[in-house]
Amino acid sequence: MKRILIVKLSSLGDLFHALPAVHLVRRATGAEIDWACHDIYVELVSRFEPVTNAIAFPRRSFARDGRAFLRALREREYDLAIDLQGLLKSALVACAARARWRIGPSFPREGARLLYDAVAGPTNKNRHAVEECLDTVRFLGLPDTPVEFPVRTDNYPIDFPRPIVGLLPCSRRPEKNWPPERFIETGRALRARSGATLLLLGSPADAEVCRHIVSEIGEGAHDWCGRTSMIDLLGLVRALDLMVTVDSGPMHIAAAVGTRTVAVFGPTDPVRTGPYGSMHRVIRQGVDLAALPAPPVINAALAALAERGR
Repeated sequence: MKRILIVKLSSLGDLFHALPAVHLVRRATGAEIDWACHDIYVELVSRFEPVTNAIAFPRRSFARDGRAFLRALREREYDLAIDLQGLLKSALVACAARARWRIGPSFPREGARLLYDAVAGPTNKNRHAVEECLDTVRFLGLPDTPVEFPVRTDNYPIDFPRPIVGLLPCSRRPEKNWPPERFIETGRALRARSGATLLLLGSPADAEVCRHIVSEIGEGAHDWCGRTSMIDLLGLVRALDLMVTVDSGPMHIAAAVGTRTVAVFGPTDPVRTGPYGSMHRVIRQGVDLAALPAPPVINAALAALAERGR
């Protein structure tokens, strides 16, 4: 094969879930890899090492910019289109590319199955999303190991005493958020027991929560909320010694760049969407995050810091 189109439009975590499969396809076939994704992620996907060309899907302006997007798809002849999203919209993107062959994931929805030449095996949702994406690699008869997340990051200078721990208290879904008071308790304990420098991370929408946590912890806590672009965040998270986070996109960045992670989970299933890899720790005690106390998270974070360098 000379050229393959990957369709995985969103979200941030889902893009990283797909990256190991795309990397293995690229390595085994030697094909050029184009990746269609939502325009807000195109700079990130361009940093994925297997990707030759990231094609921006104009999510909010398709009526105006859709023709240019379709033109970009059809400028290149694809031997294969692999849809790793499984929705009708992503299947239509794969069709629009006019590839010689279209493969869908093992979990097609919204009638997308009708638009594929084949799907990559039976549906099995009782496993991690990374493993689901690897179904396509296995379907093609290619080696499905090792699982790697090859992404180019820039050095992000952080001039603080180590260990440096990122605290990420907010996700886009309020029901996935651990109460700020628990993050305050956790941060105070990490300061007292490990001397850690704490960086509060988040989007501009999380600014009020992060400021509150920083003010309550006091010395050694720094508000980094909204101060980095998505690309800068790759380097910053890689420079951390540990991330303590709710279920969020940056959690998957941490797992991908090899930063130890303690992830607090409630209503979502960590088997499917937890940080991928054995070096990370998931703390879950039912679906109500307000009922989860701080000590289990504190102990997991201290243990993770103690394991550095082993």
